Amino acid sequence: MVPARLRRELGLETGAELAIRCDGHRLILEPRREVLRRARDRFVAVSGGVSLADELSADRGEEARRDEGP
Repeated sequence: MVPARLRRELGLETGAELAIRCDGHRLILEPRREVLRRARDRFVAVSGGVSLADELSADRGEEARRDEGP
């Protein structure tokens, strides 16, 4: 249970999901939303701001059109 003072400081609501990880001999608790935000930010940085899902969908559509033939 996270004390109320820390929940307020972190902007956590009661029942908010936390991610836990180990860093050496420390346990680190983070709001799950922050972990997801960082992952999305990294994904965008790697993709250069291009939606990789949109590119994959376009590639699959092109493959399907080629497979259909003339």
